[in-house]
Amino acid sequence: MSEKENNVNEEQELDVNHLMQVRKEKLEELQQNGKNPFEITKFDRTNTAGEIKEKFEEFEEKDVTIAGRIIAKRIMGKASFCTIQDCDEKIQSYVSINDLGEESYKEFKTYDIGDIIGITGFVFKTRTEEISVHAKSVTLLTKSLRPLPEKFHGLKDPDLRYRQRYTDLIVNPEVKKTFELRSRIIKEMRDFLDTKGYIEVETPILNTIAGGATARPFVTHHNALDIDMYLRIAPELYLKRLIVGGFDKVYEIGRLFRNEGMDLKHNPEFTSMELYAAYEDYNDMMNITEEMVSTIAKNILGTTKITYQGTEIDLTPSWKRITMIDAIKEVTGIDFSQINTDEEAVKLAEERKLQVDDIKKTRGNIINIFFEEYVEETLIEPTFIYDYPVEVSPLTKRKPTDPRLTERFELFIGGREYGNAYSELNDPIDQYERFKKQVEAREAGDEEANMMDEDFVQSLEIGLPPTGGLGMGIDRLIMLLTDSASIRDVLLFPTMKPLNNV
Repeated sequence: MSEKENNVNEEQELDVNHLMQVRKEKLEELQQNGKNPFEITKFDRTNTAGEIKEKFEEFEEKDVTIAGRIIAKRIMGKASFCTIQDCDEKIQSYVSINDLGEESYKEFKTYDIGDIIGITGFVFKTRTEEISVHAKSVTLLTKSLRPLPEKFHGLKDPDLRYRQRYTDLIVNPEVKKTFELRSRIIKEMRDFLDTKGYIEVETPILNTIAGGATARPFVTHHNALDIDMYLRIAPELYLKRLIVGGFDKVYEIGRLFRNEGMDLKHNPEFTSMELYAAYEDYNDMMNITEEMVSTIAKNILGTTKITYQGTEIDLTPSWKRITMIDAIKEVTGIDFSQINTDEEAVKLAEERKLQVDDIKKTRGNIINIFFEEYVEETLIEPTFIYDYPVEVSPLTKRKPTDPRLTERFELFIGGREYGNAYSELNDPIDQYERFKKQVEAREAGDEEANMMDEDFVQSLEIGLPPTGGLGMGIDRLIMLLTDSASIRDVLLFPTMKPLNNV
Protein backbone atom coordinates (compact mmCIF):
# COMPACT_ATOMS: atom_id res chain seq x y z
CA MET A 1 0.00 0.00 0.00
CA SER A 2 1.36 3.44 -0.95
CA GLU A 3 2.01 6.28 1.52
CA LYS A 4 -0.84 8.24 -0.10
CA GLU A 5 -3.27 5.33 0.43
CA ASN A 6 -2.10 5.01 4.02
CA ASN A 7 -2.75 8.69 4.61
CA VAL A 8 -6.23 8.44 3.07
CA ASN A 9 -7.05 5.43 5.27
CA GLU A 10 -5.83 7.24 8.38
CA GLU A 11 -7.96 10.28 7.53
CA GLN A 12 -11.01 8.08 6.98
CA GLU A 13 -10.42 6.35 10.30
CA LEU A 14 -10.17 9.70 12.07
CA ASP A 15 -13.48 10.74 10.45
CA VAL A 16 -15.13 7.49 11.58
CA ASN A 17 -13.83 7.91 15.12
CA HIS A 18 -15.18 11.47 15.25
CA LEU A 19 -18.60 10.41 13.94
CA MET A 20 -18.74 7.53 16.39
CA GLN A 21 -17.99 9.88 19.26
CA VAL A 22 -20.84 12.17 18.18
CA ARG A 23 -23.21 9.21 18.01
CA LYS A 24 -22.15 7.97 21.43
CA GLU A 25 -22.89 11.40 22.85
CA LYS A 26 -26.38 11.26 21.31
CA LEU A 27 -26.89 7.86 22.92
CA GLU A 28 -25.74 9.13 26.31
CA GLU A 29 -28.21 12.02 26.09
CA LEU A 30 -31.04 9.61 25.28
CA GLN A 31 -30.06 7.40 28.20
CA GLN A 32 -29.94 10.37 30.56
CA ASN A 33 -33.47 11.27 29.47
CA GLY A 34 -34.70 7.74 30.17
CA LYS A 35 -34.97 6.81 26.48
CA ASN A 36 -32.30 4.13 26.12
CA PRO A 37 -33.13 2.29 22.85
CA PHE A 38 -31.14 -0.76 23.96
CA GLU A 39 -33.67 -1.39 26.74
CA ILE A 40 -36.41 -2.09 24.17
CA THR A 41 -36.87 -5.86 23.96
CA LYS A 42 -39.64 -6.13 21.37
CA PHE A 43 -41.43 -4.12 18.71
CA ASP A 44 -44.71 -5.29 17.18
CA ARG A 45 -44.68 -4.54 13.47
CA THR A 46 -47.67 -5.43 11.34
CA ASN A 47 -46.22 -5.42 7.85
CA THR A 48 -43.07 -5.24 5.75
CA ALA A 49 -42.24 -2.68 3.09
CA GLY A 50 -42.48 -5.32 0.40
CA GLU A 51 -46.02 -6.30 1.42
CA ILE A 52 -47.17 -2.69 1.43
CA LYS A 53 -45.72 -1.94 -2.00
CA GLU A 54 -46.99 -5.15 -3.55
CA LYS A 55 -50.56 -4.70 -2.23
CA PHE A 56 -50.82 -0.92 -2.07
CA GLU A 57 -54.54 -0.86 -2.91
CA GLU A 58 -55.28 -2.99 0.17
CA PHE A 59 -53.19 -0.80 2.45
CA GLU A 60 -53.98 2.69 1.15
CA GLU A 61 -55.12 5.02 3.95
CA LYS A 62 -54.83 2.18 6.47
CA ASP A 63 -52.58 2.20 9.52
CA VAL A 64 -49.47 0.01 9.53
CA THR A 65 -46.49 -0.46 11.80
CA ILE A 66 -43.15 -1.04 10.08
CA ALA A 67 -39.53 -1.23 11.22
CA GLY A 68 -36.15 -1.01 9.56
CA ARG A 69 -32.84 0.77 9.19
CA ILE A 70 -32.66 4.42 8.12
CA ILE A 71 -30.78 4.56 4.82
CA ALA A 72 -31.77 8.08 3.72
CA LYS A 73 -33.07 11.20 5.44
CA ARG A 74 -34.14 14.65 4.25
CA ILE A 75 -34.92 17.33 6.86
CA MET A 76 -37.10 20.24 5.71
CA GLY A 77 -37.92 22.38 8.75
CA LYS A 78 -41.22 21.24 10.21
CA ALA A 79 -41.55 18.20 7.94
CA SER A 80 -39.07 15.57 6.81
CA PHE A 81 -38.73 12.42 4.78
CA CYS A 82 -36.74 9.32 5.67
CA THR A 83 -36.32 5.99 3.93
CA ILE A 84 -36.01 2.77 5.86
CA GLN A 85 -34.87 -0.64 4.62
CA ASP A 86 -36.33 -3.77 6.15
CA CYS A 87 -35.95 -7.45 5.36
CA ASP A 88 -37.29 -7.23 1.82
CA GLU A 89 -37.66 -3.65 0.56
CA LYS A 90 -37.17 0.08 1.07
CA ILE A 91 -40.01 2.45 1.85
CA GLN A 92 -40.28 6.18 2.41
CA SER A 93 -41.94 7.83 5.41
CA TYR A 94 -43.24 11.36 5.81
CA VAL A 95 -42.56 12.73 9.29
CA SER A 96 -43.88 16.09 10.53
CA ILE A 97 -43.89 18.15 13.71
CA ASN A 98 -47.70 18.34 13.55
CA ASP A 99 -48.04 14.55 13.81
CA LEU A 100 -45.22 13.76 16.24
CA GLY A 101 -45.25 16.81 18.44
CA GLU A 102 -42.37 19.21 18.99
CA GLU A 103 -40.30 17.06 21.37
CA SER A 104 -40.56 13.79 19.37
CA TYR A 105 -39.91 15.57 16.09
CA LYS A 106 -36.84 17.29 17.52
CA GLU A 107 -35.58 13.89 18.67
CA PHE A 108 -36.29 12.35 15.24
CA LYS A 109 -34.12 15.00 13.57
CA THR A 110 -31.14 13.77 15.62
CA TYR A 111 -31.44 10.21 14.31
CA ASP A 112 -28.58 9.05 12.07
CA ILE A 113 -28.31 7.01 8.90
CA GLY A 114 -28.02 3.41 10.12
CA ASP A 115 -30.31 3.80 13.12
CA ILE A 116 -33.11 1.23 13.34
CA ILE A 117 -36.55 2.73 13.92
CA GLY A 118 -40.18 1.68 14.13
CA ILE A 119 -42.90 3.75 12.45
CA THR A 120 -46.68 3.68 12.91
CA GLY A 121 -48.78 5.59 10.40
CA PHE A 122 -51.06 5.33 7.37
CA VAL A 123 -50.13 4.37 3.82
CA PHE A 124 -50.41 6.93 1.02
CA LYS A 125 -48.81 8.09 -2.23
CA THR A 126 -46.89 11.34 -2.55
CA ARG A 127 -47.39 13.80 -5.39
CA THR A 128 -44.64 11.96 -7.25
CA GLU A 129 -46.60 8.69 -6.84
CA GLU A 130 -44.15 7.20 -4.35
CA ILE A 131 -45.73 4.76 -1.90
CA SER A 132 -45.02 6.06 1.60
CA VAL A 133 -46.07 5.88 5.23
CA HIS A 134 -47.36 9.06 6.89
CA ALA A 135 -45.86 8.71 10.36
CA LYS A 136 -47.97 9.18 13.48
CA SER A 137 -45.20 7.98 15.78
CA VAL A 138 -41.53 7.07 15.42
CA THR A 139 -39.59 4.91 17.88
CA LEU A 140 -35.81 4.55 18.01
CA LEU A 141 -35.16 0.83 18.42
CA THR A 142 -31.37 0.64 17.98
CA LYS A 143 -28.77 3.39 17.90
CA SER A 144 -26.14 2.74 15.23
CA LEU A 145 -22.81 3.82 16.69
CA ARG A 146 -20.69 3.12 13.61
CA PRO A 147 -21.56 4.96 10.38
CA LEU A 148 -22.28 3.01 7.21
CA PRO A 149 -19.92 3.46 4.23
CA GLU A 150 -20.23 6.78 2.39
CA LYS A 151 -23.34 6.79 0.20
CA PHE A 152 -21.92 7.17 -3.30
CA HIS A 153 -18.73 5.15 -3.00
CA GLY A 154 -20.24 2.54 -0.70
CA LEU A 155 -18.57 -0.73 0.23
CA LYS A 156 -16.83 -1.80 -2.98
CA ASP A 157 -13.53 -3.35 -1.86
CA PRO A 158 -14.16 -7.13 -2.22
CA ASP A 159 -11.88 -8.04 0.68
CA LEU A 160 -13.68 -5.65 3.02
CA ARG A 161 -17.07 -6.79 1.75
CA TYR A 162 -16.30 -10.42 2.61
CA ARG A 163 -14.93 -9.49 6.04
CA GLN A 164 -17.88 -7.23 6.86
CA ARG A 165 -20.70 -9.18 5.26
CA TYR A 166 -23.18 -7.58 7.68
CA THR A 167 -22.38 -4.16 6.17
CA ASP A 168 -22.20 -5.56 2.64
CA LEU A 169 -25.77 -6.89 2.94
CA ILE A 170 -27.03 -3.46 4.04
CA VAL A 171 -25.39 -1.27 1.41
CA ASN A 172 -25.36 -3.70 -1.52
CA PRO A 173 -28.93 -5.10 -1.71
CA GLU A 174 -28.09 -7.30 -4.73
CA VAL A 175 -25.83 -9.36 -2.44
CA LYS A 176 -28.80 -10.35 -0.31
CA LYS A 177 -30.63 -11.50 -3.45
CA THR A 178 -27.76 -13.92 -4.18
CA PHE A 179 -28.09 -15.55 -0.77
CA GLU A 180 -31.86 -15.73 -1.03
CA LEU A 181 -31.33 -17.59 -4.31
CA ARG A 182 -28.78 -19.83 -2.59
CA SER A 183 -31.38 -20.88 -0.04
CA ARG A 184 -33.95 -21.56 -2.75
CA ILE A 185 -31.48 -23.59 -4.85
CA ILE A 186 -30.65 -25.86 -1.90
CA LYS A 187 -34.35 -26.27 -1.11
CA GLU A 188 -35.03 -27.19 -4.76
CA MET A 189 -32.26 -29.79 -4.60
CA ARG A 190 -33.77 -31.33 -1.47
CA ASP A 191 -37.26 -31.33 -2.96
CA PHE A 192 -35.98 -32.98 -6.15
CA LEU A 193 -34.16 -35.76 -4.29
CA ASP A 194 -37.03 -36.32 -1.86
CA THR A 195 -39.43 -36.86 -4.77
CA LYS A 196 -36.97 -39.41 -6.22
CA GLY A 197 -37.20 -41.51 -3.05
CA TYR A 198 -33.91 -40.45 -1.43
CA ILE A 199 -33.69 -40.09 2.35
CA GLU A 200 -31.63 -37.25 3.82
CA VAL A 201 -29.22 -38.41 6.52
CA GLU A 202 -26.43 -36.98 8.65
CA THR A 203 -22.98 -38.46 9.11
CA PRO A 204 -20.08 -37.46 11.40
CA ILE A 205 -18.07 -34.32 10.72
CA LEU A 206 -15.35 -35.38 13.16
CA ASN A 207 -13.62 -38.49 11.81
CA THR A 208 -10.85 -40.72 13.12
CA ILE A 209 -9.83 -41.43 9.51
CA ALA A 210 -9.83 -38.85 6.71
CA GLY A 211 -11.36 -40.75 3.81
CA GLY A 212 -13.76 -40.62 0.90
CA ALA A 213 -11.77 -38.17 -1.24
CA THR A 214 -8.29 -37.17 -2.29
CA ALA A 215 -7.54 -34.12 -0.15
CA ARG A 216 -5.42 -32.89 2.75
CA PRO A 217 -7.49 -32.84 5.96
CA PHE A 218 -7.68 -30.42 8.87
CA VAL A 219 -6.44 -32.03 12.09
CA THR A 220 -7.90 -31.39 15.52
CA HIS A 221 -7.57 -33.11 18.91
CA HIS A 222 -10.22 -34.76 21.09
CA ASN A 223 -9.19 -34.10 24.66
CA ALA A 224 -11.35 -36.70 26.41
CA LEU A 225 -10.23 -39.53 24.12
CA ASP A 226 -6.74 -38.03 23.72
CA ILE A 227 -6.67 -38.75 20.00
CA ASP A 228 -6.20 -36.67 16.88
CA MET A 229 -9.28 -36.40 14.69
CA TYR A 230 -10.01 -34.97 11.26
CA LEU A 231 -12.68 -32.66 9.95
CA ARG A 232 -14.35 -34.67 7.23
CA ILE A 233 -13.19 -34.26 3.65
CA ALA A 234 -16.18 -36.29 2.36
CA PRO A 235 -19.13 -38.24 3.81
CA GLU A 236 -18.77 -41.00 1.20
CA LEU A 237 -17.59 -43.93 3.31
CA TYR A 238 -20.30 -43.42 5.93
CA LEU A 239 -23.05 -43.07 3.32
CA LYS A 240 -22.00 -46.31 1.65
CA ARG A 241 -22.09 -48.02 5.05
CA LEU A 242 -25.77 -47.03 5.15
CA ILE A 243 -26.36 -48.71 1.78
CA VAL A 244 -24.73 -51.84 3.26
CA GLY A 245 -27.13 -51.48 6.20
CA GLY A 246 -30.21 -51.61 3.99
CA PHE A 247 -31.00 -48.06 2.90
CA ASP A 248 -31.54 -48.04 -0.86
CA LYS A 249 -31.24 -44.29 -1.49
CA VAL A 250 -29.56 -41.75 0.78
CA TYR A 251 -28.17 -38.24 0.45
CA GLU A 252 -26.47 -35.66 2.63
CA ILE A 253 -26.07 -31.92 2.19
CA GLY A 254 -23.43 -30.48 4.48
CA ARG A 255 -20.09 -28.85 5.11
CA LEU A 256 -16.80 -30.43 4.06
CA PHE A 257 -13.32 -29.24 5.05
CA ARG A 258 -10.17 -29.50 2.96
CA ASN A 259 -6.84 -28.03 3.99
CA GLU A 260 -5.94 -26.64 0.59
CA GLY A 261 -5.36 -23.35 -1.20
CA MET A 262 -7.96 -20.65 -1.77
CA ASP A 263 -8.90 -19.20 -5.14
CA LEU A 264 -11.97 -18.26 -7.17
CA LYS A 265 -13.21 -21.88 -7.03
CA HIS A 266 -11.96 -23.10 -3.65
CA ASN A 267 -12.67 -22.31 -0.02
CA PRO A 268 -11.32 -24.54 2.80
CA GLU A 269 -14.87 -25.20 4.01
CA PHE A 270 -17.64 -25.64 1.48
CA THR A 271 -21.06 -27.21 1.01
CA SER A 272 -21.48 -30.47 -0.83
CA MET A 273 -24.26 -32.88 -1.71
CA GLU A 274 -23.56 -36.60 -1.94
CA LEU A 275 -26.09 -39.26 -2.85
CA TYR A 276 -25.96 -43.06 -3.20
CA ALA A 277 -28.45 -45.43 -4.81
CA ALA A 278 -28.38 -49.21 -4.58
CA TYR A 279 -28.64 -51.25 -7.79
CA GLU A 280 -27.62 -48.29 -9.99
CA ASP A 281 -24.40 -47.37 -11.82
CA TYR A 282 -22.61 -44.30 -13.13
CA ASN A 283 -24.89 -44.08 -16.15
CA ASP A 284 -27.86 -43.65 -13.80
CA MET A 285 -25.85 -40.99 -11.97
CA MET A 286 -25.39 -39.09 -15.26
CA ASN A 287 -29.13 -39.21 -15.81
CA ILE A 288 -30.07 -37.93 -12.37
CA THR A 289 -27.37 -35.23 -12.48
CA GLU A 290 -28.55 -33.60 -15.69
CA GLU A 291 -32.20 -33.94 -14.67
CA MET A 292 -31.54 -32.42 -11.23
CA VAL A 293 -29.44 -29.45 -12.43
CA SER A 294 -31.74 -28.61 -15.34
CA THR A 295 -34.82 -28.89 -13.10
CA ILE A 296 -33.31 -26.58 -10.47
CA ALA A 297 -32.34 -24.03 -13.15
CA LYS A 298 -35.83 -24.16 -14.67
CA ASN A 299 -37.60 -23.78 -11.31
CA ILE A 300 -35.31 -21.02 -10.01
CA LEU A 301 -34.52 -19.02 -13.14
CA GLY A 302 -37.43 -19.99 -15.37
CA THR A 303 -35.06 -21.26 -18.07
CA THR A 304 -32.29 -23.77 -18.73
CA LYS A 305 -30.42 -21.29 -20.95
CA ILE A 306 -28.17 -19.15 -18.79
CA THR A 307 -25.30 -16.71 -19.13
CA TYR A 308 -22.27 -17.18 -16.91
CA GLN A 309 -19.67 -14.41 -16.88
CA GLY A 310 -20.62 -13.40 -20.39
CA THR A 311 -20.75 -16.94 -21.83
CA GLU A 312 -24.07 -18.47 -22.87
CA ILE A 313 -24.58 -22.02 -21.59
CA ASP A 314 -27.49 -24.35 -22.34
CA LEU A 315 -28.35 -26.69 -19.45
CA THR A 316 -31.11 -28.44 -21.40
CA PRO A 317 -30.65 -32.25 -21.40
CA SER A 318 -29.20 -34.34 -22.95
CA TRP A 319 -25.60 -33.38 -22.20
CA LYS A 320 -22.49 -34.48 -24.06
CA ARG A 321 -20.87 -37.71 -22.82
CA ILE A 322 -17.28 -38.57 -23.79
CA THR A 323 -14.51 -40.72 -22.31
CA MET A 324 -11.45 -39.03 -20.84
CA ILE A 325 -9.20 -40.69 -23.42
CA ASP A 326 -11.40 -39.58 -26.34
CA ALA A 327 -11.62 -36.03 -24.95
CA ILE A 328 -7.82 -35.83 -24.81
CA LYS A 329 -7.63 -37.14 -28.38
CA GLU A 330 -10.16 -34.52 -29.56
CA VAL A 331 -8.07 -31.65 -28.16
CA THR A 332 -4.47 -32.87 -28.51
CA GLY A 333 -4.57 -35.61 -31.14
CA ILE A 334 -2.90 -38.01 -28.67
CA ASP A 335 -4.68 -41.36 -28.32
CA PHE A 336 -3.87 -42.95 -24.96
CA SER A 337 -5.71 -46.10 -26.00
CA GLN A 338 -2.58 -46.75 -28.06
CA ILE A 339 -0.25 -45.97 -25.13
CA ASN A 340 0.07 -49.18 -23.11
CA THR A 341 3.06 -48.69 -20.79
CA ASP A 342 4.06 -46.27 -18.07
CA GLU A 343 7.31 -45.57 -19.93
CA GLU A 344 5.50 -44.45 -23.09
CA ALA A 345 3.21 -42.18 -21.06
CA VAL A 346 6.13 -40.62 -19.14
CA LYS A 347 7.93 -39.94 -22.43
CA LEU A 348 4.87 -38.12 -23.78
CA ALA A 349 4.67 -35.99 -20.63
CA GLU A 350 8.35 -35.09 -20.90
CA GLU A 351 7.94 -34.11 -24.56
CA ARG A 352 5.15 -31.75 -23.50
CA LYS A 353 7.28 -30.48 -20.57
CA LEU A 354 4.59 -31.49 -18.05
CA GLN A 355 5.67 -31.74 -14.41
CA VAL A 356 5.04 -35.23 -13.03
CA ASP A 357 5.94 -36.26 -9.47
CA ASP A 358 7.90 -39.50 -9.17
CA ILE A 359 5.05 -41.21 -7.33
CA LYS A 360 2.68 -40.33 -10.19
CA LYS A 361 4.75 -41.62 -13.13
CA THR A 362 2.13 -44.10 -14.27
CA ARG A 363 0.04 -44.21 -17.41
CA GLY A 364 -3.17 -43.53 -15.48
CA ASN A 365 -1.86 -40.52 -13.61
CA ILE A 366 -0.39 -39.03 -16.78
CA ILE A 367 -3.71 -39.46 -18.63
CA ASN A 368 -5.31 -37.43 -15.85
CA ILE A 369 -2.54 -34.79 -16.01
CA PHE A 370 -3.02 -34.42 -19.79
CA PHE A 371 -6.76 -33.99 -19.29
CA GLU A 372 -6.35 -31.30 -16.63
CA GLU A 373 -3.70 -29.47 -18.64
CA TYR A 374 -5.31 -29.46 -22.08
CA VAL A 375 -8.98 -30.39 -21.93
CA GLU A 376 -10.70 -29.20 -18.77
CA GLU A 377 -10.88 -25.50 -19.61
CA THR A 378 -12.31 -26.23 -23.08
CA LEU A 379 -15.47 -27.89 -21.70
CA ILE A 380 -17.94 -24.99 -21.78
CA GLU A 381 -21.26 -26.71 -22.49
CA PRO A 382 -22.30 -29.35 -19.88
CA THR A 383 -20.13 -32.42 -20.50
CA PHE A 384 -19.74 -35.74 -18.72
CA ILE A 385 -16.14 -36.96 -18.88
CA TYR A 386 -16.15 -40.65 -18.00
CA ASP A 387 -13.93 -43.72 -17.63
CA TYR A 388 -11.15 -42.38 -15.40
CA PRO A 389 -7.86 -44.21 -14.73
CA VAL A 390 -7.90 -46.47 -11.68
CA GLU A 391 -4.89 -44.62 -10.17
CA VAL A 392 -6.99 -41.50 -9.56
CA SER A 393 -10.17 -43.37 -8.58
CA PRO A 394 -9.44 -45.47 -5.48
CA LEU A 395 -13.11 -45.98 -4.54
CA THR A 396 -14.50 -46.77 -8.00
CA LYS A 397 -15.46 -50.05 -9.69
CA ARG A 398 -13.15 -51.09 -12.53
CA LYS A 399 -14.44 -51.15 -16.09
CA PRO A 400 -15.03 -54.83 -17.03
CA THR A 401 -13.70 -54.28 -20.58
CA ASP A 402 -10.53 -52.48 -19.40
CA PRO A 403 -9.48 -52.94 -15.74
CA ARG A 404 -7.02 -50.03 -16.06
CA LEU A 405 -10.07 -47.72 -16.14
CA THR A 406 -12.99 -47.17 -13.78
CA GLU A 407 -16.68 -46.43 -14.13
CA ARG A 408 -16.35 -42.86 -12.97
CA PHE A 409 -17.39 -39.52 -14.44
CA GLU A 410 -16.99 -35.86 -13.65
CA LEU A 411 -19.34 -33.12 -14.85
CA PHE A 412 -17.79 -30.02 -16.41
CA ILE A 413 -19.55 -26.74 -17.21
CA GLY A 414 -17.82 -23.55 -18.23
CA GLY A 415 -14.42 -25.19 -17.87
CA ARG A 416 -15.03 -26.15 -14.23
CA GLU A 417 -15.82 -29.42 -12.48
CA TYR A 418 -19.25 -29.56 -10.82
CA GLY A 419 -19.82 -33.19 -9.94
CA ASN A 420 -18.02 -36.50 -9.43
CA ALA A 421 -19.70 -39.90 -9.63
CA TYR A 422 -18.89 -43.62 -9.60
CA SER A 423 -20.15 -47.07 -10.02
CA GLU A 424 -19.04 -47.75 -6.47
CA LEU A 425 -16.36 -50.32 -5.78
CA ASN A 426 -17.96 -53.10 -3.73
CA ASP A 427 -15.21 -55.75 -3.93
CA PRO A 428 -13.63 -55.75 -0.44
CA ILE A 429 -10.45 -57.49 -1.60
CA ASP A 430 -9.86 -55.00 -4.41
CA GLN A 431 -10.74 -52.10 -2.09
CA TYR A 432 -8.24 -53.28 0.52
CA GLU A 433 -5.48 -53.50 -2.09
CA ARG A 434 -6.25 -50.03 -3.39
CA PHE A 435 -6.21 -48.63 0.14
CA LYS A 436 -2.77 -50.23 0.59
CA LYS A 437 -1.50 -48.43 -2.53
CA GLN A 438 -2.93 -45.19 -1.23
CA VAL A 439 -1.14 -45.73 2.09
CA GLU A 440 2.11 -46.32 0.20
CA ALA A 441 1.59 -43.07 -1.70
CA ARG A 442 0.87 -41.28 1.55
CA GLU A 443 4.03 -42.66 3.16
CA ALA A 444 5.95 -41.52 0.07
CA GLY A 445 4.81 -37.94 0.69
CA ASP A 446 1.36 -37.61 -0.93
CA GLU A 447 -0.59 -35.87 1.85
CA GLU A 448 -3.80 -36.06 -0.17
CA ALA A 449 -3.81 -39.85 -0.54
CA ASN A 450 -6.46 -41.92 1.24
CA MET A 451 -5.85 -43.57 4.60
CA MET A 452 -6.58 -47.22 5.33
CA ASP A 453 -10.13 -47.65 6.62
CA GLU A 454 -10.42 -51.24 7.79
CA ASP A 455 -13.92 -50.78 9.18
CA PHE A 456 -15.13 -49.66 5.76
CA VAL A 457 -13.49 -52.73 4.18
CA GLN A 458 -15.27 -54.83 6.81
CA SER A 459 -18.59 -53.27 5.80
CA LEU A 460 -17.88 -54.27 2.19
CA GLU A 461 -17.22 -57.81 3.44
CA ILE A 462 -20.77 -57.80 4.84
CA GLY A 463 -21.88 -56.89 1.31
CA LEU A 464 -22.50 -53.65 -0.60
CA PRO A 465 -24.96 -54.11 -3.48
CA PRO A 466 -24.06 -52.64 -6.88
CA THR A 467 -24.32 -48.92 -6.13
CA GLY A 468 -24.11 -45.58 -7.93
CA GLY A 469 -22.82 -42.52 -6.11
CA LEU A 470 -22.64 -38.81 -6.89
CA GLY A 471 -20.98 -35.85 -5.19
CA MET A 472 -21.70 -32.25 -6.23
CA GLY A 473 -20.23 -28.95 -5.04
CA ILE A 474 -23.25 -26.84 -4.16
CA ASP A 475 -21.28 -23.59 -3.93
CA ARG A 476 -20.09 -23.93 -7.53
CA LEU A 477 -23.61 -24.73 -8.71
CA ILE A 478 -24.85 -21.59 -6.96
CA MET A 479 -22.03 -19.58 -8.59
CA LEU A 480 -23.23 -20.84 -11.96
CA LEU A 481 -26.92 -20.09 -11.40
CA THR A 482 -26.31 -16.65 -9.85
CA ASP A 483 -23.57 -15.62 -12.33
CA SER A 484 -21.07 -15.13 -9.49
CA ALA A 485 -17.38 -14.92 -10.40
CA SER A 486 -15.93 -16.11 -7.07
CA ILE A 487 -16.91 -18.74 -4.53
CA ARG A 488 -16.62 -16.00 -1.92
CA ASP A 489 -19.57 -14.25 -3.55
CA VAL A 490 -21.85 -17.17 -2.63
CA LEU A 491 -20.50 -17.85 0.89
CA LEU A 492 -21.87 -15.56 3.57
CA PHE A 493 -18.67 -15.80 5.60
CA PRO A 494 -15.77 -17.08 3.47
CA THR A 495 -12.45 -17.99 5.06
CA MET A 496 -10.24 -14.89 5.35
CA LYS A 497 -6.73 -14.32 6.59
CA PRO A 498 -6.90 -12.25 9.82
CA LEU A 499 -5.93 -8.62 9.44
CA ASN A 500 -2.51 -7.71 10.83
CA ASN A 501 -1.87 -11.47 11.22
CA VAL A 502 -3.75 -11.39 14.53
